[in-house]
Amino acid sequence: MAQELDLTHLSGWMRDHVPSFAGNLTAEKFAGGQSNPTFKLTSGDRHYVLRRKPMGTLLASAHAVDREFKVLSALEPTRVPVPRAIALCDDDAVIGSMFYIMEHLEGRIFWDPALPEVSDHHRAAIYDQMNQVMADMHMLNLEEVGLSDYGKPGNYFERQIGRWTKQYRAAETDSIAEMEKLIEWLPNNMPEDDGRVALVHGDYRLDNMIFHPTEPRIIGILDWELSTLGHPLADLAYQLMAWQFPRESGINGLAGLNRSELSIPDDDSYIDLYCERTGQPGIKDWHFYMAFCFFRLASITQGIRKRAQIGTASSPEAAAKAAMVEPLSAMGAAYTD
Repeated sequence: MAQELDLTHLSGWMRDHVPSFAGNLTAEKFAGGQSNPTFKLTSGDRHYVLRRKPMGTLLASAHAVDREFKVLSALEPTRVPVPRAIALCDDDAVIGSMFYIMEHLEGRIFWDPALPEVSDHHRAAIYDQMNQVMADMHMLNLEEVGLSDYGKPGNYFERQIGRWTKQYRAAETDSIAEMEKLIEWLPNNMPEDDGRVALVHGDYRLDNMIFHPTEPRIIGILDWELSTLGHPLADLAYQLMAWQFPRESGINGLAGLNRSELSIPDDDSYIDLYCERTGQPGIKDWHFYMAFCFFRLASITQGIRKRAQIGTASSPEAAAKAAMVEPLSAMGAAYTD
């Protein structure tokens, strides 16, 4: 895997930009991460993580690793746990594309929201922790953390629907009736803009979190590629969207499970706790937020499908993920009825 990185040029750059870099660099590519390729770097007894833009022709505004670096740097002193950002390189001559280096966190990543590997007590605590960290993130003072310019003003959902419709059209390979339905329905059924603006992660889900090796505590939120300033309910709906997936074909959802027996909160309880922590009343138009999240994920997945076809997707799992465009759009369209 290391042959995807020019370790000679990278080592020279790290000597100048990474404190305490010891040389003798090796690299191993992490599995998955079909959007921005991610590598574990080892130098002596130190470990780092490198995330780079993929090679080849990219869709406009995609793969902005410099934005990831900015948000990680801003969040380091806050209550939102993130890996420490170390250095950003915008010189394509070093390894062929922009990249950044951050600290490597030792901990646990869980891939199944049913959390079969932990006790009931820890399972409940993990869900509570995810809820608390999301609330903390959405309650940040954007001016104080230096992120007031991290997104565009105006209606977040209007911008996002426009962006992901454009991205979908740019990557479109086949006509999908449910996607066409969502593209028509979403702009005509947007709730009135309530003016709420927060830092939104954009991909807030269990396997983008590193937990303490033994405690049910998040020590790092990962994959900030899609983060921006926007409406906080987009993150909440996105997380709950993933729980609606069936447990089949390699997909780990929560559909069909008895959550109470597993000490996992139901959707309403999780939403109520989030609202309590963020000081807001109940949520209207929940069906819109869910439809939007399915549409957005289907658009992202269509981009993976396109890149798999032209050979620039960065993981073997890309083809399997590409097959999810139709099921995702169908699940989203169901919320429009």
